[in-house]
Amino acid sequence: MQFAVALSTTIETESAARAVAKDILAQLNAAPIDLACVFFSAHHAAEADLLAHVLIETLRPNLLIGCSGEGVISGAEELETVPAITVWAAVLPGVNLHPLQSSFSPTHDQFHLSGWPEQRVPEASFLLFADPFTVPVQEILGLLEDRYPGTKAVGGLAGGGQEAGMNRLVLNDQVLDGGLVGVRLSGALDIRPIISQGCRLIGDRFVVTKAERNLIHELGGVSALERLQAVFESLTQEDRQHAHRALHLGIVIDEHRNRFERGDFLIRNLLGADRTTGAIAIGDVVQECQTVQFHLRDRESAAEDLNLLLATDRARHRLPPLGGLLFSCCGRGRGLFGRPNHDAATTTERLGPIPIAGFFAQGEIGPIGNRNFLHGYTASLALFAERES
Repeated sequence: MQFAVALSTTIETESAARAVAKDILAQLNAAPIDLACVFFSAHHAAEADLLAHVLIETLRPNLLIGCSGEGVISGAEELETVPAITVWAAVLPGVNLHPLQSSFSPTHDQFHLSGWPEQRVPEASFLLFADPFTVPVQEILGLLEDRYPGTKAVGGLAGGGQEAGMNRLVLNDQVLDGGLVGVRLSGALDIRPIISQGCRLIGDRFVVTKAERNLIHELGGVSALERLQAVFESLTQEDRQHAHRALHLGIVIDEHRNRFERGDFLIRNLLGADRTTGAIAIGDVVQECQTVQFHLRDRESAAEDLNLLLATDRARHRLPPLGGLLFSCCGRGRGLFGRPNHDAATTTERLGPIPIAGFFAQGEIGPIGNRNFLHGYTASLALFAERES
């Protein structure tokens, strides 16, 4: 099993594509490539067809997938504003690759699926890249859960474009301006997801006692807004300043656990509050009897969370990762951490200089517990390792 990554910041698409392809072939000693992923900034979107053609012609991968992003991640670097193309390639003996594609017709309110396998393969994982303007990703993940229960999905929503038709998705020689592309991987491979939502718990846990879709009316029999105000008043002055722009609600995924810690919650945005009714609105559907707790996101919490998850993965597994794909929210990066390269550099510092590539996404896909979700402000990392016996 071999992995390689290459980067070019040349603005001319064909030159950049040939440069990264040459670098990849040199690193892999011309070994046959099973999977190649390409991620590129919006500067190259107009010539994505040429980019795909050059990569297929020179690398001859069994499967090429990828997309445009708000920025590009390659190795320990995060290139948020400059022209960039990165290619990540893998030689995967004993691994089965099943490409898939999906589009959505809002007129007929139905999905068009292409290549989605019917059979259920144990220990399978999915890589998914989708356009945020043309695909209801939450519904795709629901479909995934119905068809392939227990499988893991990691990926992100393409970026760089400001409206439908401006992003690009790549599936072999096809370049699409909407929909979803991906691959199911199974066989002699262990894909270990690390989903860093970057928050810390604040206040007490509450049980939702009255709710309607995304509106929470009562927490523990008391007005949800009253509970929120009490938590806010318990914070330090510094945390109150963060809470004005980065306060979230965590929903417990597995209610059967004896205790709930960081990583046991699905983090969702607080969208607003109604002082008349005392309800708060969040960015997901909530049900009565669910356990929730407020969370705070800041640069320190986000850094601590990613470091902790990487250290935990290293301690849990005998075999180290050999490569990785990283999908980081466009709300992270320099804007959150005040310096460049945080997520990529932290990952390579913790795991060593393994080949890593990815992009800054408009939303990140990854599992929490046994279910796959669409996240925001998250770093979603897929670590590739040999399967442990």
